[in-house]
Amino acid sequence: MDLPDKDAPLPETLSSAGKAETLHAYREMLRIRRFEETAARAYTRGKISGFLHLYIGQEAIAVGTRLAMQQNDRIVSTYRDHGFALAQGCDPNACMAEMYGKKTGLVGGIGGSMHFFERDKGMWGGYAIVGNHIPIAAGHAFAAKYLGDDAVTICFLGDGAVGIGPTHEGMTLAGLWDLPVVFVVENNRYSMGTPLERTLPAADITSRAPGYGMVGDRFSVEDPFQVRDRLGAAIKRAREESQPTLIEILTYRFRGHSMSDPAKYRGKGELEAFRASDPFERVNRALRELHGMTEDELEALDEEVIAEMDAAADFADTSPQPDPDHRFKNIMIEGEG
Repeated sequence: MDLPDKDAPLPETLSSAGKAETLHAYREMLRIRRFEETAARAYTRGKISGFLHLYIGQEAIAVGTRLAMQQNDRIVSTYRDHGFALAQGCDPNACMAEMYGKKTGLVGGIGGSMHFFERDKGMWGGYAIVGNHIPIAAGHAFAAKYLGDDAVTICFLGDGAVGIGPTHEGMTLAGLWDLPVVFVVENNRYSMGTPLERTLPAADITSRAPGYGMVGDRFSVEDPFQVRDRLGAAIKRAREESQPTLIEILTYRFRGHSMSDPAKYRGKGELEAFRASDPFERVNRALRELHGMTEDELEALDEEVIAEMDAAADFADTSPQPDPDHRFKNIMIEGEG
């Protein structure tokens, strides 16, 4: 595995950004990271049940994607969905309450960590079954094309999903029908705990793009503005030409696959090397070195965000349990047949 260069200069996309937009992007990345850390602590205290997949290390992708989207565009994601929900503007109180299984959660406490959904925010679901959401995303794109509503669907999947049957079916239909969809593989180096080179014969996942009739793009994530620009080009292509794109973003997760994974499969020094080039820290560095923000100012911002996430945990903890009949809602269409 190629390790990043910790001494590399700041990328052009970040160094050319103004202070206001850099600070906004940093704050959104900070909110995602502190939310995830708060959720991890809640999990260890038994407040959150089931699986918990954290987005720590990948925040720049969610934030950059939001910067590239229009209001009516749609996100369809995997079960690692908290970062997208927060970047899309979902209330952290409702997000945390969902993971606590409470009535005040995004979907009333019955979806949990892996099934965040808020239609009005463009968050059309986290999905727990690996690869099975790709045809759903193609369906969203087909609906947009059929209705002519100018919406683009951005579908995220992990590197472990690229060998799943429904992934091929959904991407084949997207290419065959010229659907306005962007498929983004977040290659965070491990399919659960298995390195990519042990699961795929070709390291470049976008080499498959021509077979699906798509344009391909592949890059290592550096900062949210780079993601904004690269995804923005694909979103523009989908909106204006109704052409799908397959993008692979090389990223890294700093925690295990889920909270139950100790991540002992990492190589010696690997985690420390990736932490040194963390996009989150890179944006922090830009604020200090390029825009003159002091450590005290950044610390105050951090304390403000930590307080926001602590309040979300308190809100979730004191919220009521769902009504028993709520678990039957949204399963069948109600009313006369």
